[in-house]
Amino acid sequence: MDEVKNALTFEQYLKEYGTLTYHFHGVSMLPLLRQGKDLCTVVAKGEEKCKKYDVALYKRINDPGTYVLHRIVKLTDYGYVFLGDNCVSYEYIQEEQVIGVMSSFYRGKALFFGKRSISVESPCYKAFSRIWVALFPLRKLYKLTFEVFVRKLKRLFYLLFKVK
Repeated sequence: MDEVKNALTFEQYLKEYGTLTYHFHGVSMLPLLRQGKDLCTVVAKGEEKCKKYDVALYKRINDPGTYVLHRIVKLTDYGYVFLGDNCVSYEYIQEEQVIGVMSSFYRGKALFFGKRSISVESPCYKAFSRIWVALFPLRKLYKLTFEVFVRKLKRLFYLLFKVK
């Protein structure tokens, strides 16, 4: 119980140590980051503004205690527009909500990047980021079309077999 009380938040940890390496939870950054398989390293955000294509760690205002690691797809006057690599909805985040920026990640058991540490400064990673963001309209269309197809298929299954 004392261990939970004394746990540091991501902000506290980054402020104290400057760097955080962790396994994240969720599928929003697939195919780049995979839950339970890959590690990501985040460095504390300094005074400088983040750049487009950065993957940054931010804290949601409307959901205290929730931290999200997503990609910046647009810079705005008030902050940033974020989008998870496996998401179709934008999230509008203010500058002060961003607490860190991913500096590298470790791919374990992977074909795409191989089993190794990858810096966000590597040419391969930069090319992947730009291509992935550019393909967003096609990815969104595919995802939404696929979801509609699955819903219709489920409905047909329920009607045919009267499963409730």
